[in-house]
Amino acid sequence: MREAEVREAARIVGVREIELLPYEDPKLWSAPEDEIRLHLVSAIRRQRPTIVITFDPNGANQHTDHIAISRFAMDAVSAAADERWYPEAGPAHAVERVLWEAPIHSFQLASAPNVRQQPGIDFLIDVAEFREKKQAAARAHRTQYPGLSSIFNSDSTFAWEAFRVGWGPRPAQVPAGDLWPS
Repeated sequence: MREAEVREAARIVGVREIELLPYEDPKLWSAPEDEIRLHLVSAIRRQRPTIVITFDPNGANQHTDHIAISRFAMDAVSAAADERWYPEAGPAHAVERVLWEAPIHSFQLASAPNVRQQPGIDFLIDVAEFREKKQAAARAHRTQYPGLSSIFNSDSTFAWEAFRVGWGPRPAQVPAGDLWPS
């Protein structure tokens, strides 16, 4: 059921490809390290992203799976750039930057005082024009949304996204308003 929900949410926001790994919630922390590293390195080398976005080392909310995927993602970013890891997974690829969720959650950004001066807000992006799509994607997670609906209860919740640099260069001016400045 959750797989169908995430696929529907991805479709709503226009994600062209989604790859799910075969690990149960909440058991990701116990996934075989080498196996998940190979999955993630293969995905990075195939997709060749400029930026990887993952949870911070604390998993944003201390969820064991969030902490685990942060650890696995950082490990895979490093391994994907090193041609000695899994040469069968394709040519090495180094991402330019890893971003983590900012310390102020997206549902708190609109009401946070002096948000532009807060440490850990390296990117503050106005996404209000996508509000309806974001709301629809959140609602697509039908089994989880009832418990989260009190958090995601206002239009301002879906107006901003914020990230901090986990690895790589900081933007010349913080907070930057775009992940890919021209």
